[in-house]
Amino acid sequence: MSEMTTIHTLHGVGVGLRHAHYADFLASTPAVDWIEVHSENYFGDGGYDLHVLETIRRDLPVSLHGVGLGLGSAAPLDTIHIGKLRRLADRIGPQIVSEHLSWNATSSACLNDLLPLPLTHEALDYLCPRVNALQDILRRPILLENVSTYTRFHDDRYGETVFLAELARRTGCGVLLDINNLFVNQCNHGEDAIAAIDALPPQIVGEIHLAGHSVTDIGVIDDHGSRVTHEVWRLYEYALQRFSHCPTLIEWDTNLPPLAELVDEVEKARRVMERT
Repeated sequence: MSEMTTIHTLHGVGVGLRHAHYADFLASTPAVDWIEVHSENYFGDGGYDLHVLETIRRDLPVSLHGVGLGLGSAAPLDTIHIGKLRRLADRIGPQIVSEHLSWNATSSACLNDLLPLPLTHEALDYLCPRVNALQDILRRPILLENVSTYTRFHDDRYGETVFLAELARRTGCGVLLDINNLFVNQCNHGEDAIAAIDALPPQIVGEIHLAGHSVTDIGVIDDHGSRVTHEVWRLYEYALQRFSHCPTLIEWDTNLPPLAELVDEVEKARRVMERT
């Protein structure tokens, strides 16, 4: 695939579906526009999780967000994993399928993390055929998300969003822009989040993530465990001015609050959309 123009097949603001909120979603449809789930949690051919997802998708569109594929890993592309992802996508009919610009495996071990890639010409050449293979198997374009990092490589030749833009140009994939990750990297590495946003052509950004973070003595941690901060809301407003009303997810994975608190964040995002 190449030269894809991303089409926003989702609209408005969604939330990540987590087990703690299953009962709320099954009782009544909350005031959200769509849901996103971590793909790997639904790879089984049955069970309660898949039952819940299939029930909720009758009322709300779905985005599948992968956290375990590790496209940048040195290990061979995991075709078994991709086969499970395609089976799930065929079953659920998601509006968007996304993965991360990261690696997580060697030939002998799998690491439960989203580890940063060196942003080099060689890494770009390595990733392009792997992204193309994934899209060919899934029979659809994917979005790739920028990640929060706690180290950078001396050999880097690109900024992360410049790297993503070139990857999108070569493969036709799109970009899932995580605004909180941009802010975390700005704090930890002295990077410029506004410049990172400006490096992305508007047509390739297909989804935006917003989340909370924690500030520690050694750095800012992307923990998805609190409300979106004022600084991230300001970056989000700037991003919407560039990418229009891009579908937006409120991402909350630790210290989960009642669903009503997530819906309150959804309403904040809608108000930002309305004034931009």
